[in-house]
Amino acid sequence: MIQDNFGRSVLNLRVSVTQRCNLQCPYCHHEGEERKTEDSFVEMTAAEIIRIVKIAIGLDIGKIKITGGEPLMRDDMLDIVEGISGLRGLQDLAMTTNGTLLAPLAKNLRVRGLMRINISLPSLNEELYRKITGGNFADVVRGIRASVNAGLHPVKINMLVLAGVNETEISDMIQFAKENNALLQLIELEPINLSQTYYRQYHQPMDDIEAELTSLASHIEVRHNMQNRRIYYLADGKVEVIHPTENGAFCAHCTKLRVTSDGKLKPCLMVNENLVDVLTLMRKGATDEELSQLFTATCRMREPYYKEQQLITKF
Repeated sequence: MIQDNFGRSVLNLRVSVTQRCNLQCPYCHHEGEERKTEDSFVEMTAAEIIRIVKIAIGLDIGKIKITGGEPLMRDDMLDIVEGISGLRGLQDLAMTTNGTLLAPLAKNLRVRGLMRINISLPSLNEELYRKITGGNFADVVRGIRASVNAGLHPVKINMLVLAGVNETEISDMIQFAKENNALLQLIELEPINLSQTYYRQYHQPMDDIEAELTSLASHIEVRHNMQNRRIYYLADGKVEVIHPTENGAFCAHCTKLRVTSDGKLKPCLMVNENLVDVLTLMRKGATDEELSQLFTATCRMREPYYKEQQLITKF
């Protein structure tokens, strides 16, 4: 197991497979990638993605999440999932999607080896959903239900909470998640790839929301390997709360390494100055051993972006 110089184990790999998306959510942080124009996109092939993941798994980074952009924009997504799922040592294979293209693919994704899925849904109001994302609400609902029926587990609904927009829908979303056998994640807005104006206008602190959840919960679970996230067990289901990255606790417990859509290792969501180009080396004929050494060196480069609390946190 690889640890960085701050004692943090690297357990999770988030692989962005494209920057393309069929929605226009204004809060999308693009996994911290610098935004590119469509004519400048460079994407890894399915075989390259699978090989990169194989190198990571060989270093005991066994939990893989496929992200984007919108992963299902790729015509070869089923092949990517099947290739990764067949790798020895894989512990978990998940995907984050907006869900609009998911319904006809959910069963095959499960058959090919996808284990669980996160689906973004900021509102249950059809018009508000369209206003926020430009998408069709009914498509997402079909995607959620198809995923549950396909046996993906858990199916998580990601609700980004926006001040003055959807914060009054939380109770309804909790009930919706329960009715659809899904787990709700309430996500705080992150100041990544956003203007300060947008962030100040729509950022909704989670303190009052968590205080209410605490009062309603029968018990609370803390996920120590996931930045100390809390899961609230309610009569109407489970709710997980995800705070943004700009706090020491999040950084002190971070276990993630990222791969950008153009094949660069990204040690920190918040930083683009220390990217490591693995794709170019791969295309020049680098061996698996050379790529493994590159992964190890990159993991050593990881450091907490916010260190104030980290310095007093015991790992």
